[in-house]
Amino acid sequence: MRKPDLAAQIADKADIPLDKANDVLSAILDEITNSLSRKESVSLIGFGTFETRHRNARTGKNPQTGEPIQIKASNTVGFKPGKALKEALN
Repeated sequence: MRKPDLAAQIADKADIPLDKANDVLSAILDEITNSLSRKESVSLIGFGTFETRHRNARTGKNPQTGEPIQIKASNTVGFKPGKALKEALN
């Protein structure tokens, strides 16, 4: 499912216009992004928790030449599914 499909589902279930559903979805995603950029976790009870994770610098290998390369440290996003989400999948 893509963002437009999700917005259409929201509009249908909430009985609101599609453009309003797009605005709501965009606002939610923007706030999740802003919170994560401030190193705050976002917890949606029953669904899961988004959090920033730090990856240390490490040495990797170029798959074509086998030469060692240095991979920079970076931040990434982790997601831990909530109980209700896990149960819905199993």
